[in-house]
Amino acid sequence: MLIAAIVIIGVLLLAAFVLAMARRRDTAQAVGVLSRETQKRDRSREAGKPLGEEAPVVTGRDVERQAALERRGAGTAVVVAPSTAPVQAAPPPPIDEEALGVTRRQFLNRAIVGMFGLSLAGFGTAVLGFLWPTVSGGFGSKITAGKLSDIQQKMTSQKQPAYFPDARAYVNPFPLEAVPRAKASGAYADPIIAGMEQGLVALYQKCVHLGCRVPWCQSSQWFECPCHGSQYNRVGEKKGGPAPRGLDHFAVSVDNGVVTIDTKTIFVGPPIGTNTTGQEAEGPHCR
Repeated sequence: MLIAAIVIIGVLLLAAFVLAMARRRDTAQAVGVLSRETQKRDRSREAGKPLGEEAPVVTGRDVERQAALERRGAGTAVVVAPSTAPVQAAPPPPIDEEALGVTRRQFLNRAIVGMFGLSLAGFGTAVLGFLWPTVSGGFGSKITAGKLSDIQQKMTSQKQPAYFPDARAYVNPFPLEAVPRAKASGAYADPIIAGMEQGLVALYQKCVHLGCRVPWCQSSQWFECPCHGSQYNRVGEKKGGPAPRGLDHFAVSVDNGVVTIDTKTIFVGPPIGTNTTGQEAEGPHCR
């Protein structure tokens, strides 16, 4: 839950930062590069002359000539060079945002931010879905196996364990006279002993060697792995092969005649050398 909270806070902070930067970029004034023609036009306006017209050059001799003509009454006033003071341009009118609408820059920025936000939301949802446990049903929860009488009848008549695909487990009978030896061995956890006292064991189908599914051998009345030859007796205790221990167990309980297998917790199988029932192979091996 702490990891999920950190991920959510990080996603929200990143989304707020991206939205703030996009808003600042939209409201900021665009700055471009002026062309040569525009720069030339601006210099001409600052000099107080039209574009393409050069200012006349007035020399001292011209001024003297004009003054002499004026004294004789044949000239005009002294020629004065035109003013070169810059002309102040009128400020542009304010932009009407309603008339302008949404610019292309704003549209692209908002589209990018929107796609980025959707991607972050999808990633955050996927992370939460991965971290959130789903134990509402199936493997990893408590699975109802059925009535105890039906399971016992099947195991007795067919001489094979009852297999439950949803639990990925075999259910086999456990002799009540072997319960004291199982307690004394110290190889089984209390939830497993509780199931043995009700005459049942639930064995995980996976071989503890390399994880192959271990089938039941009808002739030997053992579990025999087809991958590397590991062998386990009826209650999952190791009898041969490279397996490092016996089959792993699930807790099993009987309430009002109904068998329930709890697959939330996998209990490690008994160590090598554990033999509570003394069951040997009852026929030829399948592997």
